[in-house]
Amino acid sequence: MCDLENCDPNDLSRPSVSPTDRRLFLAGALALPLATILANVDLAEAQAAKGVSINQTTADGRTVSAYFAEADKKDTPVVILIHEWWGLNDNIKTMAEDIRAKGFHAIAIDLFNGSVATNRDEAKTQTKAVKASEANATIAAWVDWAKANGNGKVATLGWCFGGGWSLSAALNTKLDAAVIYYGRVTANADSLQKLNAPLLGHFGTLDKSINPEMVGAFQKNLAQAGKSDLMTTHWYTAGHAFANPTGGRYDEDDAALAWARTHTFLAAHLR
Repeated sequence: MCDLENCDPNDLSRPSVSPTDRRLFLAGALALPLATILANVDLAEAQAAKGVSINQTTADGRTVSAYFAEADKKDTPVVILIHEWWGLNDNIKTMAEDIRAKGFHAIAIDLFNGSVATNRDEAKTQTKAVKASEANATIAAWVDWAKANGNGKVATLGWCFGGGWSLSAALNTKLDAAVIYYGRVTANADSLQKLNAPLLGHFGTLDKSINPEMVGAFQKNLAQAGKSDLMTTHWYTAGHAFANPTGGRYDEDDAALAWARTHTFLAAHLR
């Protein structure tokens, strides 16, 4: 989970943008780097307004929602984005727009029923309220939706809290790929027998929560299950949430490299 003190969406150590560039971007006359958009509240809000909200009914009868960024081509793969412990905020929707720009349909699902936190206490509360059975049913419903509304190929992509659920999706649904950004990876060898989708993991060597010991134990469990070939792991000399421009541990170079690797991985397994 994204549970470190300085994993804070209100941190002020973030990339800046000039007033002129901001006006041009909002007018649609200028393209800005993803990190710059993510780090600016107004720009992220504008980018996040491009998609639409869609609903789906789960197997247990609940109505769940997601942000849908639809690609120009209908017959294309779908990437399911799973948010951090902050919830489905404009940053995650902006990431969905970037996925859409690469030619995929993107749906950013909501595991918190519309709740979005602005501080750690709120984030902890909404995270603890999640019921695993309901979260799994929500993800399964969106995987089914994705298979029926694209070309049949589906991947999940999650950060922190969502990274753990991206792995869970790979274990409990039929995916073509799954990406884990510093998410909790504690599945045992027996559970990993169900794994068939290739995994891409991004982890920080300075992460005190999702640390090398945890990831190393997970890799050992993969080997015991005979699934080592399904996991590609990249390490960065960075801390937790290094890819979040609004947090105090953001590393621009590592974030850009991880995002490029993510797009390459998705293209390799979904195209």
